Amino acid sequence: MSNRQIYLALYKGRRDGTGWRVWAARFTDGLTRVLTRGRYSHCEIAVSLPETATGQEYACYSASIRDKGVRMKTMPLPEDKWDLIPLPSTPEAHERLQRLWGATEGQGYDLTGALGIAFSLPQNRRLWFCSEWCAHAVGLPAGWRWSPNDLAAIVSALKRQA
Repeated sequence: MSNRQIYLALYKGRRDGTGWRVWAARFTDGLTRVLTRGRYSHCEIAVSLPETATGQEYACYSASIRDKGVRMKTMPLPEDKWDLIPLPSTPEAHERLQRLWGATEGQGYDLTGALGIAFSLPQNRRLWFCSEWCAHAVGLPAGWRWSPNDLAAIVSALKRQA
């Protein structure tokens, strides 16, 4: 896996479908975008997998409120819903990702910490929200301070400097 490209994947889409769960997801995505003043409502660390006949898929690592915490799942990241920013895909980057995954797999979602970005609420050091987890995965300090939109700006700026 160490030769696979790593990305910061940023969700800009709108959930398809109908029903109360879909409407709740759309509401929380919209609220996240308003509170963090940007176009993204969620982020993942995505590792490209070998392309198949059904298309490109990624191993996606993050903390998700919908999945109740830190998890990895395989999924496509269609361009109309996701922006991908390439990250360094060195053996060290893959090792850091796997170390963090091993140490945090299954830990719960930190809703209070996620809301803390906008409302200065305390974080829980045993729970995670998406951008906090992704910030740690790419080696940024104080991950609890960053929203998906902050991460997009920071990673893009660091990429331009490199």
